[in-house]
Amino acid sequence: MIPAQFDYVRPSTVEDAVEALRGSDDAKVLAGGQSLLPVLRLRLAAPALVVDLGGIADIRGVREDSTDGRDSIVIGAMTTHHDVLRDDLVREHLGLLADATATVADPQVRHRGTLGGSLAHADPAGDLGAVALALDAEFVIVGAGGRRTVPAHDFFVDYFTTALAEDELLAEIRFPKYTGWRHHYEKFNRTAQAWSMVAVAVALKVEGVTISEARIGLTNMGSTPIRAGAVEQALVGQPASEEAARAAAEHATAGTAAPSDADADADYREHLARILTGRAVLVAAN
Repeated sequence: MIPAQFDYVRPSTVEDAVEALRGSDDAKVLAGGQSLLPVLRLRLAAPALVVDLGGIADIRGVREDSTDGRDSIVIGAMTTHHDVLRDDLVREHLGLLADATATVADPQVRHRGTLGGSLAHADPAGDLGAVALALDAEFVIVGAGGRRTVPAHDFFVDYFTTALAEDELLAEIRFPKYTGWRHHYEKFNRTAQAWSMVAVAVALKVEGVTISEARIGLTNMGSTPIRAGAVEQALVGQPASEEAARAAAEHATAGTAAPSDADADADYREHLARILTGRAVLVAAN
């Protein structure tokens, strides 16, 4: 189908993009376009204005930063999945993000889709929200009132809903460094390149043979990404063994609200969450 008529702007600065959003009562932000363009073509959305962020170089790329008092990896919101996956800093300090990014759709989508676009879209079946939540990412948001920083646990609000106001945009995502941590992203889907039916993001700090820290996020087990705190608590202090992984995985559904839909019933998703959590912990630990 052909989209409904809309105005289009491609600003070159964040400030100009914010001004364009302020000047319209019905605007949509275009990042990589992998989610927005199909919606426009189906006329499920008919905005008066599309603001294309593709011309803003300042919110693209990966860098190290310590200005906030901690060593961080900062990724611009318009950095493509392809560039995230290939970046040496990401591979060294954010291995879990690289694991999950490698499972996103297909090479064509990864060359166009962006980290910020995926996170701002806030699809609970999207792969990267659980990673951001597990790794305590911070989201730097820019609007007419200036910049503000929102932690991941406050950024995701509901289905396709975030802390972004209508006249704000996501500029960058800040991650603490997880150098030397073990990691794995375990994903279950019906067909290759499909959305996750359930997925589990695991990062472990192992000292000797003992798990000293654990960070685990669940994909598509509720209306937002979910931090599996009960599993984390069950793992800390335990040996990096199959028995410990299986026992901790029994807590994977605590605090979840798995949906029932055409792909799976809630009880099946709960079963998957336990199985995939145990598997992901085992792979990460070993």
